[in-house]
Order: sequence, then structure tokens, then C-alpha cells
Amino acid sequence: MNNFRSLVQRGACFAVSMAILGGCAVGPNFVRPAPPDTDRYTREPQPKATVAADGRAQHFTPGASITADWWRFFKSTQLDAIVQKAIANNPTLQASKASLRQSQDNMRAGYGMFFPQIQAGLDVSRQQTAPLLQGSETPGTIFNLVTLSGTISYALDVFGGARRTVESLRAQVDYQRYETEAAYIMLTANVVNTSIARAAYAAQIRATEQLIELENQQLHLTEVQVRTGIAPYANVLSIRGLIAANQALLAPLKQKISQADHLLATLEGVMPSQIILPDTDLTGLSLPVDLPLSLPSDLVNQRPDILSAEAQMHVASANIGVATAAMFPSFSLNGTYGAAGSSFGNLSSANSRFWSIGPSVTTPVFQGTSLWFVRRAAIDAYHLSQANYRQAVLGAFEQVADSLKALEHDAEALQAQVEAQRATGEAVNLLQVNYRTGMAAYLDVLTADVQFHEATIAYLQAVAQRLQDTVVLFVALGGGWWNEKSPKTKGEAP
Repeated sequence: MNNFRSLVQRGACFAVSMAILGGCAVGPNFVRPAPPDTDRYTREPQPKATVAADGRAQHFTPGASITADWWRFFKSTQLDAIVQKAIANNPTLQASKASLRQSQDNMRAGYGMFFPQIQAGLDVSRQQTAPLLQGSETPGTIFNLVTLSGTISYALDVFGGARRTVESLRAQVDYQRYETEAAYIMLTANVVNTSIARAAYAAQIRATEQLIELENQQLHLTEVQVRTGIAPYANVLSIRGLIAANQALLAPLKQKISQADHLLATLEGVMPSQIILPDTDLTGLSLPVDLPLSLPSDLVNQRPDILSAEAQMHVASANIGVATAAMFPSFSLNGTYGAAGSSFGNLSSANSRFWSIGPSVTTPVFQGTSLWFVRRAAIDAYHLSQANYRQAVLGAFEQVADSLKALEHDAEALQAQVEAQRATGEAVNLLQVNYRTGMAAYLDVLTADVQFHEATIAYLQAVAQRLQDTVVLFVALGGGWWNEKSPKTKGEAP
């Protein structure tokens, strides 16, 4: 028994010595990349506001924070209801949350390598010996063997391989968390953009139907003129052809609305046959006029795609340490205590007990070039993640720059469409009056109708484009997920 205590004391001293030596982990320590050295997104200085279009200008506030529920800036209760349903039921978001929980559980499992591993074993067997294996001519014997034992082992993380493994698992949790945030942002953006497009299609249908109604009035007037002999019958045929052409435009627009409905059903996690959508009118969507504009130095800490790329860099950095530690010896302390006998009854006898305790060392001696090139592959993976990170940053800045320029040009285009719609509308009204009094040619009226319809459709498309590009800016700046007050609102994993 004294020998056992002596070995325990020696093992404890060995463990303390290895713990002191294991204070440092091999491999690089991860350092977050520095933000880009720039103070703006575009080559030209960012204007404080867009031009006023349709009576509204959008103002940019540098450094202002984005709210997590940014879609509320559109001031539509119908839109908010659609977004909330999608957040609660979208399968893609639910799958992303499940992946996050999986990575969290994998990380918790990884921490188990820092604790002693204890196992108990019970083996009951009936055996026959073969003395010839030992060179004896005596007959073999048949006996029962019952073995009850317990084993404890503790791996000493001298070179930090276990710590780097857990570090990699933590970084994988970060990666999946940011992927979940990205899925949440893209879901809300897709719902809002699809809802805007759906409202725009409905507005175009109404505008086309109003034009058809106007043209039917013109048709009735023309038929009266034909019967009185002051207009040729060809005018009737021409206007009927124009009405039919405009009616043909309704079917594709209705098809686009159906496609938008089906997409929203998918985003909400229901079958297309089960979707119930509130009517979202284009005029019921308020244009956000005060737009927050994150500083370039803050963008890298807000965009989930950049942060997930950074987390992948962290994973790759930790894996270099894991591969490096595999090239060094591994140390562990092992102890076994048990009893063996021919039956359960004699396991308590002194002669049936056995034990062992002591350190063990395993070192790779020759494995070809496997360990070396595994480490080289880990370094290559780190360089790959660096390049992917830089690409993610460049793509993010490009998207922000594009959206800022788009909002500037959207305002200019919308204002031009406002002027075009007003001018063509006045021309239609004037020509209709002149046509009734016989002062205008019928061809001029038809031309004015076509121009007014085209201007109206272009105006509606410009309004929708301005709204959608505003959505793009909110998404490009990160979507404000870091300002979420209640994680349960978006179903974030615990």
C-alpha cells in the first residue's frame, strides 16, 4: 500500500510539472483583422441628402445606429405582420438555429477533454487454458473468471492541442451564430422586397385598368362619331386594338403577383394554397427619409458575413495549433484498480486485487510526411480564410457604395418620372377635350394615351425601386441585429 501511495505522489508531481510546462499552446494566437483604412464608401464625398423627389428627400446620418426592426421605418402594419410571420415560421431560419445549437453542444462536448476520464468495467467469462502455448505438456484447465475494475486517465495538454481544439470549436460557434444572423437579415429583406414588388405590381394593374376604362370611354365617343359620319370606322378598330393590347398586359402582372404570393408563402413556412396575405398598397408604404449610415470602421463589426468570415479565420488559426501539437509527444496519467476471481464471492479477497498507476508518453517517431503536410494544409487553409475575409470586406463595401449611389440616382430618376407623368397626364386631358370638339386628330389622342400609360408605369416602378434600394442599404449596413432588445423576437437559439 505504501508503494501505491508513493506512486500516486510521484504521479501528482509529474502532473504538476507537465501543467507548468503546458502553460503555452503551440500555434499562432488569433488576432482580429484591423478595419480598412478608409473614412468613406464612395470615391466622392457622401452628400448629406438626396435630391427631393416626389416631395421627399432622404437624409443620411453618419454614425447613427440601425434598429433591428428596420422595416418599421416603412410604417406599414401589414408589412410588419408579414415579416413577423416569416420570422416565426421560416424553415431556413429554424435550420440555421438548429445548426447553432449543434455547434454549441459540440463545443460543450469538447470541454470534456480537460477533465479526468473515468471508466468502470465488469467482465465475466468462462475460459480454457492451452498450456502448449507456453511449451507445457500438461492438460489444460477450464475455469471461470470475473473481473471488476475501474480506470482513470487524464490527458496532460502540454503543447496545447486540446486547448486549440476547443478554441476552434468556440470559433465555429461564432461562425454559426453569425450565419444565423445573416439568415435572419436575408429573410426579412426578402420578405420586405417581395412585399414591395407585390404592391408595385398591384399598382400597375390598377393603373392599366384605369387606362382601359378611359380608352373604353374614348371608344364609346368614337363609335358615336362614326355613326354620325364625322369619323372613319378605322378609328374604332384602332382603339379596340389598343384596349386589347393593354388588357394583354394584365395577365403577366397578375402572374407576377401570384409568384410573389407563392414566394411569401415559402418564406412564411406555409403551403402556397394556405397563404393569407394582407393587402399592401404601394401608397401605404412610407419612404424612410432619415437613414442611418454606419462609419466604415464600424461596418466590419456589423456585417454578419464579415464576422462569419472572421470566425472562419479563427477556426483555421486554431487548427494550425492542433496540427502542430500533433507533431509533439502526448502525455497522460493512467490508473487502474480492480479485482479478479473465479466468482463474485471471492472478489473481496486480498489476493484478487490488482492495480497500476503511472504516466504514459506517446510520441510520433515516423509517419512519413503526414504530420508535416497536415500542418502545411492547416496553414494553407488559414491563408484561404484570409483571402475569403478580404473578399467579404470588399464585397460589403461595394454593396454599401452601390446602395448609396442607387438612392441618389433613384431620387433623380423618380423626379424625372414625376415630371413625365404630370406632363403626359395634362396632354391626355387637353387632347381629349380637343378631340370631343373636333380640334385634335384621333391619332394624337392614342399617342397621348400610350405615353401617359408608359409614364405612369415608369413612375410606379421608380417608386418601388427607391423603396427596394432603401431596403438594400439597411441590409448592406448589417441590418441592426446587434441592437435587438429581445432575442426571442427573431427566434435566436438560447
